[in-house]
This record gives sequence, structure tokens and C-alpha cells, in this order.
Amino acid sequence: MTASDEWLVDMHVKVLDDEVVRRAKASGLDALVYAPHFTRLPEIEATASAYSDDELRVFPAREVFTGTWRNRQHVLALGLSDPVPDFITLDGAMTEFERQDATVLVPHPEFLNVSLDEAAIQRYREEIAAIETYNPKVTDRSNRRSRTIAARQDLPPFGSSYAHLPGTVGAAWTAFDGEALGDEVTESSLTAALEAGDVSRTGHRNGLSHYGRRLAERAHLGWENTWAKVDRLFLSGTEPTHPDHIAYDGAFDDVAVY
Repeated sequence: MTASDEWLVDMHVKVLDDEVVRRAKASGLDALVYAPHFTRLPEIEATASAYSDDELRVFPAREVFTGTWRNRQHVLALGLSDPVPDFITLDGAMTEFERQDATVLVPHPEFLNVSLDEAAIQRYREEIAAIETYNPKVTDRSNRRSRTIAARQDLPPFGSSYAHLPGTVGAAWTAFDGEALGDEVTESSLTAALEAGDVSRTGHRNGLSHYGRRLAERAHLGWENTWAKVDRLFLSGTEPTHPDHIAYDGAFDDVAVY
């Protein structure tokens, strides 16, 4: 690929295996941002590295669940150098992201009770690089609202498949001009392009097949917020990304919400 070409990046996927890589390459993607739920950064980094090759780059990231289960404000961070747990305050997370000089993105703004609202986005606007303006898992109305918020806050857009199911990978993407990323996309060149607002466009699939994928993802969302939530809250042990986990050695006790 030359520097004049576009790079197509699915900016947020939750799944990663051989099928995901095959689908991503078939969709013409050049890179994925991999940020699974409740998985610590070292494991994400190792998995991303294992599935990354010259045809498809896979970059590790964390979608941190700030706040409580009843009011979760998700924030997507790229370029982290140290692990950050879930279930800490939004201010605590943003302070840590700033300390690490991470690139902060807002996924699915104002979606249900799992997102930053516009007031929070405005409060942290200087620390936010971009806002997700297309996510196949949410409604068209939600996507329109996201575009309005991004325009009102004068922040760049990004699109992602937010794929929790392999078949959704590549359903949406963010395009970067090759001149902004250089001859080879790397984590540092991607985060630099995001910080500079060098997104050339976003895109997504259309048609009945895409509509079916969206419905499947919404059904998965229902499962994730019923039985899966019960399992995590009551049946499983301490989550690897819970601030009480031994891996964090009490570093986030002052901003933990549980």
C-alpha cells in the first residue's frame, strides 16, 4: 500500500479469532481495534499481536466501564501503557488516560445507560479525540443523535462495527488518508491521526444482510444485559478488570465505585 491510499479501520471489535481475521480481510479492512469486555490489557495485547500480520494490523484497546452497573459510562482508550480497571469513576479514568497520554474515544454516546452523555463529552472535550457516529448495534435514531453531538462539539467522527459476533466485523469502518498514517499503519500513527482529527470519512454496509446483522447484535445485547450480567454479578469470581483484583495492587482504590 502506498501513502496515497486509504486505510480502512474497524475501530472497535469485541471478538478476535481466525474467522474474524478472514472476514476482516475479505471486507477490505487494513486494521482492527480489539477491545473485549472484562479482559486485562496484557491479555488483549498478546491476542492482538497473535492475530496481527502484514495484511491486517490488530491494535489493542480497552473499553473501560466507568461508574456503576446502573450507570455505566463507557470510554474507549487506545495507546495505553498500563492496565486500567473497570468500575472506577469517569474522572478517575480520564485522569489515568491523561497520565498515560492515551487516545480517548467516545463509543455510542447517549445510548441507554452505558454511555457518556453530551454534558460529560463537553466537560472532557479537550481530552476526547473522536466520537462514534455509526454503530450497527444501536438504532438509526441513536446514530443520528451521535452525529449531531459530534458536530455540535466539533469533534471528529469515527465508525465501528462494535462486533460482539464474528459476522458483524467489517460492517462499519473509519477511513484514514494514507498520507496521514504514512507508509505503514502502526498504533502510534493511528493514534496520532485520531488526535489530529485526520479522519477522511466513515462508512458502513447497507441492505438486508446488514439489517440482519444489526438485529443479531441487538439480540446479543439483550442476552448480555440479562443472564450474562447475572453471571458476572453473582456467579463468577472477581473480574480480572475489577479494581479490587490483585493485579492492580490497590492503585485505584480511591476512585473505585465498588
